[in-house]
Amino acid sequence: MKMTFCAPCIFGLEGLCANEFRFLGLENVRAENGRVLFDGDFFFFFRANINARYAERILILMGEFRAVSFAQLFDGVRALPWAEYIGMSDAFPVKGSCLNSKLMSVPDCQKIVKKAVVQALSERYMLSWFEETGALHQIQFLIFNDRVSVLLDTSGAGLHKRGYRAQANEAPIKETLAAAMAELAGVRPNHFVIDPMCGSGTILIEAAMKALKIAPGLDRYFAAERWSCVPDKVFEREREAARAKIVRDCAFRAQGFDIDPAALAVAKSNAEKAGVADRITFEKRDINELVLPEGYCTVITNPPYGERLLDLKAAEALYKVMGERFPRAEGKRYAVITPDDDFEKLFGRKADKRRKTYNGTLKCQIYLFSK
Repeated sequence: MKMTFCAPCIFGLEGLCANEFRFLGLENVRAENGRVLFDGDFFFFFRANINARYAERILILMGEFRAVSFAQLFDGVRALPWAEYIGMSDAFPVKGSCLNSKLMSVPDCQKIVKKAVVQALSERYMLSWFEETGALHQIQFLIFNDRVSVLLDTSGAGLHKRGYRAQANEAPIKETLAAAMAELAGVRPNHFVIDPMCGSGTILIEAAMKALKIAPGLDRYFAAERWSCVPDKVFEREREAARAKIVRDCAFRAQGFDIDPAALAVAKSNAEKAGVADRITFEKRDINELVLPEGYCTVITNPPYGERLLDLKAAEALYKVMGERFPRAEGKRYAVITPDDDFEKLFGRKADKRRKTYNGTLKCQIYLFSK
């Protein structure tokens, strides 16, 4: 069965996500604002779920159409092939959002979408009521500029939930964004990576998983694994393929520093759960005491900042310290994410590259220094 899939991602990461999907062999990959589309079969969507480092989830794009009335919304949703995916006892809750459209009441649109799906399934199964005790088929809709997108979620929990971060410190960075920083910083299997303000260790863990080619979704569960329409061999084959790609005989090493012993304890526990504890060491150390080693190393960090953990004055003082502790030297690369537009001035030099993105709801930039 050929399908079109939609992978929402953090704004600014569309290119990374699309390149990753092309590398995975997915078909007809195209990037749009905040999402990446691709085509394929059940094997392709499970491959994407297991291997995607930057996408937030993988959804089946059931259909798109224009609607400026509830009648048009109902007819458009009803015409989609719901019975190809949803069984007689399966659960199919509805959620969605509306923006800049004639239809702006989310609760009302939810009711219409639900009613239309029930009508379509009733006609197929000859039932007037559905118990919805079976596998979860989360339906999502987005109405933007009167254009309706209707989707079916295959992931369940968001793909940023890798399974290793049972605990996190205050204001942690999202795993997908941490993975993107590792990619933009050019982390490779032979790299030495340092995070001088590592918190719960997410950046270092994502860097290690990338270097060792450990698929981020290898050890977690996906909603579609319970779908009766998906062949069992899909899960087994794609998981075995992902396991076969893991590289253990590489030189990757990492160090994480923080001033909070509790955060370091959480970081160690998370690294163990992720299977990379042998690659990362954690130590209590203030950034004022940081001395980078000779030779090649890559520093990737998410420092506390004004709207996050520190007040503005303290954050600005921290950026000046970072500029002193992150010298311009051969073999040294730095990646820093912050919402502060004055970061380069406080840090003491211009970045070689910048990438606009979001950390949660905050507009940020990833500053990259490589010269």
